[in-house]
Amino acid sequence: MTTVHHGADPIPGPGHPGFGRLLLSEWTKLRSVRRWTLALLAAPVLTVLVSLLAAAGSGPGNPDSIVAGPDGTWVQDRFHFVHRPLTGDGSVTTRVSETSLDFRASQDDAQDKQIELPTWTKAGLMIKDGVRPGARYAAVMVTAGHGVRLQSNFTTDVAGPAVGAPTWLRLTRVGATISAFQSADGVSWTPVGTVTVAGLPQTVEVGPFVTSPPAFLVQRQFGSGSVVQLPTFTRAMFERPTLEPVGAPGAEPGEPGRGWQDDEINDAPVPDIKESTATSPGAAWVGDRLTLTGTGDVAPRTTSEDTVAQGLTGIPVGLVATVAVAVLFVTAEHRHGMLRTTFMATPGRRRVLAAKALVVSAVAFVLGLVAAVTALLVVGPIQRRNGYLPPRYPDWSLTDPAVLRAVIGTAVVLTAIAVFGLALGTVLRRAAGAVATVIVLLLLPQLLATGLPGAVGTWLMRLTPAAGFTIQQTTPHYDHVSRICLPQDGCAYDQPWAGLAVVCAYAVAMLVVALWLVRRRDA
Repeated sequence: MTTVHHGADPIPGPGHPGFGRLLLSEWTKLRSVRRWTLALLAAPVLTVLVSLLAAAGSGPGNPDSIVAGPDGTWVQDRFHFVHRPLTGDGSVTTRVSETSLDFRASQDDAQDKQIELPTWTKAGLMIKDGVRPGARYAAVMVTAGHGVRLQSNFTTDVAGPAVGAPTWLRLTRVGATISAFQSADGVSWTPVGTVTVAGLPQTVEVGPFVTSPPAFLVQRQFGSGSVVQLPTFTRAMFERPTLEPVGAPGAEPGEPGRGWQDDEINDAPVPDIKESTATSPGAAWVGDRLTLTGTGDVAPRTTSEDTVAQGLTGIPVGLVATVAVAVLFVTAEHRHGMLRTTFMATPGRRRVLAAKALVVSAVAFVLGLVAAVTALLVVGPIQRRNGYLPPRYPDWSLTDPAVLRAVIGTAVVLTAIAVFGLALGTVLRRAAGAVATVIVLLLLPQLLATGLPGAVGTWLMRLTPAAGFTIQQTTPHYDHVSRICLPQDGCAYDQPWAGLAVVCAYAVAMLVVALWLVRRRDA
């Protein structure tokens, strides 16, 4: 005798198979259909082939500069520097009285484009291992939109007081330890932070500096988009820059111009300056006041070309085959009336759908893992031969945490989308409609987002299953480096796990709906 609980699936009696046997039965169904098996086996093959073709025809553009920082990171190191030598311990102090940004886009530049002005302009004091681009350094600065900051060796950023010019700044060296301070009056000082810059020589160059990152001109249109960078210039006025102890013989603190050297640190050829601005880097003394004008940036460089994500270019193609089989796994039984027989043999309908979902999940995850690993192993050497080399494109291996996350995350995304397709097929009972819906949800947001305003396009990508592919991003991003990301670059979220959570939520929600419906309507 079987006891039935209302609102739940019947508890299996002695004549009903356990869940393990149900799983085996569903697995047997899946692998017994020859065309389904061929389609599933073709999925990783298609993935690798498409990734291979994409890699063979790709190559990096020519960067204006390839300079490595102290840790090997690809960096940009251009700024205007007024400096003098400091041997041993000491400190440098100044008042940044004012800063201003100079940027004037021509009508052709600005037409139909969104302009993003830099918020990380920097004016302050620096201690640097000479004037070679990429050398070790520490700097305290006033920024345009982020207050006072202490930065070192391009990748370290410490937030200080949220104040702007006018303000006093001080940078102190004790061995390899660099401490930064800020003051409103030059008397009472507030610590900004402390960093350790290993490898600094006994004699370093210290003094005021100014730099100004480029403005972004973003053009969006349906199906494509572009980002153009144009130089900006920041002008800053420094009052009474003072070095203690004095590094240059015969020079006294506050003695304008004497003992200070003026240099344009430049890691790249001078950019093509538009006729719309006549500003240029330089330094000028008036009494004890120094006016500096600078352009460029002192920060890590980033690229929108993620070699790992590029190696997984073929994943969406293999995904279509996997989704099609997942949908047919339930709709084919419904169309031929076999689902009614299955439910008669196993009255627990939700148990049947759960078993199907588990079988599809296991198959999709294994195939996704095989496809991702194989594609990267095949594509990696081709990318390196085509010029994707350090420091611009760091070497990677499958054991790197970011790469491992991208590989496993890709398999999880394929699993979630396959389960979503299975559940949607259960709801719609039509294979063509379910497969088309899944494909539209993955591709249409990417197409629409390119032509919509930035915030709208970003949120469209964030709220659709297409967000899941952000898990493939391995290029590091830095909070202290401004960036513009177009939707087609797969960066809807800064945190890759957030996109994975979105696609998994879609799969769980659709599966819940399918479990609810399968209990309440005829097979």
